[in-house]
Amino acid sequence: MNDKIIRRVLIFGAVAILGIVAVQSYWGISTWNINEEEFHQKASQALFNVAKDMAKLSGATLPPREVIKQRTNNYYLVNVEYEINSISLEASLHKELEAIGLNIPFEYAVYDCYTDEMQYMAYCTDRPVDKANLELGNLPKDNQNESNYYFGVKFPTRAGYLFNKIQLFLFLTLILFITVAFFGYAMSVILRQKRLSDMQKDFINNMTHEFKTPISTIKISADVFLNNPDVRQNERLLRYAGIIKEQNLRLNHQVEKVLQLAKVEGDNFELKKESLDLTEVLLPILESTKLRVEDVNGKLDYSIPEHAIMIRADKFHLTNILHNLLDNAIKYCCEYPQIRVELTEEKGRAHLTIADQGVGIKKEHLPHIFDKFYRVPTGDVHNVKGFGLGLFYVKNICDAHQWKLQLESENGKGTQVSIRIPVG
Repeated sequence: MNDKIIRRVLIFGAVAILGIVAVQSYWGISTWNINEEEFHQKASQALFNVAKDMAKLSGATLPPREVIKQRTNNYYLVNVEYEINSISLEASLHKELEAIGLNIPFEYAVYDCYTDEMQYMAYCTDRPVDKANLELGNLPKDNQNESNYYFGVKFPTRAGYLFNKIQLFLFLTLILFITVAFFGYAMSVILRQKRLSDMQKDFINNMTHEFKTPISTIKISADVFLNNPDVRQNERLLRYAGIIKEQNLRLNHQVEKVLQLAKVEGDNFELKKESLDLTEVLLPILESTKLRVEDVNGKLDYSIPEHAIMIRADKFHLTNILHNLLDNAIKYCCEYPQIRVELTEEKGRAHLTIADQGVGIKKEHLPHIFDKFYRVPTGDVHNVKGFGLGLFYVKNICDAHQWKLQLESENGKGTQVSIRIPVG
């Protein structure tokens, strides 16, 4: 995963999380405000009904305005114009609060005009409550009230009542926090793995670059040995010198493959596209490959149009992927390589097909065939060497050119690779 993708994941993830948190917060605040308003309306309605019932029993009338006065969010004063009977008041409070669906503990006090103080009456609840956690008895009088008759009702457990009303919101908020925590943990793991991957990649690239000097030195030394008259006259020394050069070339090929892949995976990778004749590029590669195939008693047939097929491509990487595909066709043969290469032009696209009659690939391995370092188990074939980078490189180069790459294979019957390239 490159830096751009990780940066996008972090940005989009952060934006998504912030959006969800904002929506959740708005929903929470709105829900709380709605429940507060609902509580206030129910409490005011119930207390007004109490005042009306008590007035009816006393044969009195209610004040023309400000019958219900909210002092705090859980403390209400009720103005009346009659003497209050505490027993009737408590019974009426129970009845009206239950009737309106506000089943919540309350405490009440009655104003005593003779002492000019609120006379605390009782804390009323129909279920056991830990009073130690409640602030009870604080029902102050109204210093701005000129009436001689009023009572106060307080709901000490109002906050708990409202929290119970938003339990679903609290549960979803908990899930949100867990999700945010998991996202943060996942991002830390990804960044840590990216750091380790970069360190590993840098180590491999540096090590590979360091190999270039001794490889070049060995090549020069091998050429000197091969050109030395004394060595050429000694069959044994000549054979060993040839082995040294051959293995040196093989090692250099693998090092070049790793370096090419490092360039492709780099953030600053750019193709150097130019106008190319695909037939002109392909023909010498096929001719040299045909000699290699015939050396091992194989056969390579190809069909290429005589006219030019012009494409826009990076010649260096195009040549590399063609060599890679043909090398695979040779390596993964059953006994002798049988390869067919066909180039056609149709509907503004060049269609290049490389087919072999080799060992093929089992169906379960096909989804991973272009993965980095992935190598298909070859059963009884043990002479196939490599790092699992060839097809990964081919896929990346085709993607960089925006070419369509397709691989079809059947176990024991061979593999066919097709590349569709825009002409122009």
